[in-house]
Amino acid sequence: MTTLITNEALHQKSPQEITALLYEACLINLEDSITNIEEKDFIAANEKLQKASDIIHRLGAGLNYEAGIVADQLEQLYNYIADRLVEANFKKDATMIREIIAILEPLVKSWNEAMKSKRDAQPKAVKQKVNVYETNSLYET
Repeated sequence: MTTLITNEALHQKSPQEITALLYEACLINLEDSITNIEEKDFIAANEKLQKASDIIHRLGAGLNYEAGIVADQLEQLYNYIADRLVEANFKKDATMIREIIAILEPLVKSWNEAMKSKRDAQPKAVKQKVNVYETNSLYET
């Protein structure tokens, strides 16, 4: 199953919504790779696992370390998943991929629940003003 999203619709998404889309795409690629492995289509499995790996790397690159220990823990988790993906792809091991899915699914569920329960109450315009103020005040001292 492939979900296409236009560039315009993508630009209208919040960073949190984009993260949710990345998680979803990662899971889809992982599930598809298992199907490919079971069907002995190893080239397609390789492509799906590479896409999943790219997504994990993008998620890791997007971590906000100002968020505290959670970001550090997510970095460790993403690194573990990235390592397991390389190994699973090399071995074409569906069991390893299922392990990765089992790690990601609760994370995705938690992320989606957090998005539902905690909408950002601060308007975007106020945030931009605060960011401009913080940026300027840091350099004026």
